[in-house]
Amino acid sequence: MKNSAKDNLKQQVIDQQKCTQCGACVNICPYTEYYEDRIIPLYHCDLQEGSCYDICPGTPTDFKALQSLMFDKQDITSEIGSVKEFCITRSSDQDIRINAQHGGTVSTLISLALSEGVIDAAVLAGEQDVLLPKQTAVTDSSRILEFAKSKFVVSPTVAEFNALASKNEVQKIGVVATPCQALALAKMRLSNDPRIQANIKKLKLVIGLFCGWTFSWEALKKVIDEHVGLKNVLGMDIPPSKYHNLKVFTPTGETDISLDDLMPCINPACNSCIDMTAEFSDISVGSARLKEGWETAKSWNHTLVRTIAGEKLIQTAKSHGLLEFKDVPEGNLEKLKRAALNKKENLE
Repeated sequence: MKNSAKDNLKQQVIDQQKCTQCGACVNICPYTEYYEDRIIPLYHCDLQEGSCYDICPGTPTDFKALQSLMFDKQDITSEIGSVKEFCITRSSDQDIRINAQHGGTVSTLISLALSEGVIDAAVLAGEQDVLLPKQTAVTDSSRILEFAKSKFVVSPTVAEFNALASKNEVQKIGVVATPCQALALAKMRLSNDPRIQANIKKLKLVIGLFCGWTFSWEALKKVIDEHVGLKNVLGMDIPPSKYHNLKVFTPTGETDISLDDLMPCINPACNSCIDMTAEFSDISVGSARLKEGWETAKSWNHTLVRTIAGEKLIQTAKSHGLLEFKDVPEGNLEKLKRAALNKKENLE
């Protein structure tokens, strides 16, 4: 007798430590739940063609089919996927820049999408417990800054998308996603499941986040608590690789924690990921790299525009004066491509 899709998912993904905790299988399958940074298979399921397996970012994926479905052929690069435009941006609003991570481009674009009616709701990562993200649906653009800081543990964002999309009152959804979450959403476009087909039609915007890796919650808590105490954490940031540290912001200042101490905390699933720039997004955003150095660069974003929908949103932000644009230094795109290709090649 063949294994069920749920059995295959457990054996090939969860047991092999390839589960990213993205939540794609939650709120689609009644036998799977998310609890404190873990996806937990529950009860018996004998469906051999289960959707949980098909849409998981950790299962085999036809990347070329997804690219053909989502992007213009002439825009696709082998290193970082589709590129319609590469720019350096930041919010024109100083309050957003101060309260958001880096340049505040993501917060600005999501707020604009809500206010312009591009989306009715945005699925964002808030905080449930110290350092543990909580997926949240937001309909009020004035609340965006509540979710602006980077989370270094993956939120089960796709689980919230699944739940939200099943509700009749919401028709247009935007998601801020890590690469694995964006891939799960993209794989839904190829699903034959009528429920998933109905849900994915409501997805109108994906803003992806550059990501090298994330941390496992329990392990990260332990290291942070040893260095600064969990109750003192106001925020965190990871500067360029030459600094080799995690900055933790507390009421008394900054503390640098060596990445050597944090390497054991990396989610094992990240070792199987080949996507650094969230290739299956409409727009992808990461921290910029500038010749002026990190103190200047940390208030700007590298922004990749990938689709027509992303292009329209960027143009609207520009015409409304909501984003500032900086000339892209010569070689920046090539450096980004090399870094992304290096991640792919290291996993081949």
